[in-house]
Amino acid sequence: MKCELVFVLLASLILSACGTVSVPQATQQAASLPSATQAPTGTPALNATTTSTTEPTTIPTVIPTHAIPAYRVLPQKALWQIQYTGEIDIDLNVGMFNLDLFDTPREIIEILHQRGVFMMCYFSAGSYEDWRQDSYFFPPEVLGKDMKGWPGEKWLDISRIEMLAPIMEARLDLAVQKGCDGVDPDNVNGYTNDTGFPLSANDQIAYNIFLSRAAYSRGLLIGLKNDLEQIPELLPYFDWILNESCFSYRECDKLLPFVQAGKPVFVIEYEVSPQEFCPQANQMGFNAIRKNWELDAYRTDCQSISSP
Repeated sequence: MKCELVFVLLASLILSACGTVSVPQATQQAASLPSATQAPTGTPALNATTTSTTEPTTIPTVIPTHAIPAYRVLPQKALWQIQYTGEIDIDLNVGMFNLDLFDTPREIIEILHQRGVFMMCYFSAGSYEDWRQDSYFFPPEVLGKDMKGWPGEKWLDISRIEMLAPIMEARLDLAVQKGCDGVDPDNVNGYTNDTGFPLSANDQIAYNIFLSRAAYSRGLLIGLKNDLEQIPELLPYFDWILNESCFSYRECDKLLPFVQAGKPVFVIEYEVSPQEFCPQANQMGFNAIRKNWELDAYRTDCQSISSP
């Protein structure tokens, strides 16, 4: 039954995504992803231990026997862009793009791959969004309180993995079908918010590890979004971290375990001026940018800001 539901979900997502934006057809197809038995490549071996007592503490690393395309490797230092609104500037000179999984046509991903760009695809794993084409698959019992400031969005009961797994797995299958190199699942710190459910830290760890394993089994890399308090437990399961506003909240030191593990740290600031946070971000080894709240094309990259 679960496999049938995943198939129906994926078919629905693929059909809904067809023909959304017209761009020049790329001549180069995205390279094949690693097999499901392989761990992500281009990152340090994921063999660190965790403090969780309910989950295995390692993810096996398998050395690939085939050449890895350049865009499948995400270096620790990278120029990057994140954009969810407005016309996408595909000619921007960056090594990584973070784009919306549902709204981005496969053709754009193929064009970016031709330029050697790593494609990180965004979706919300911890919230329900009523405008998504798969929204009707969410059972009512997993829908919680409204997310303040985000109309049409509700928290999910991430302790009900058995109910959410078919939906999230179908989204990951869509990421593979579109050619994404990695995924950026958002809202994976619901246990610290007023969701309407009695979520525990262990519930969140179990759900985030589920997402990691589901991504790896499909040959996708995966990043941790915020959830700073659980970095010690989750570091071995994720290839990078993407944080919003750590300088605003004065909590950037919590990101350093990723730097020390040789994994990329991506930071977005919305309110602080680049001159205020960029010198420190560069010193800490972060890939930091200043963005508008609507995540349009505007960006100021900290690597263009010199230290005083």
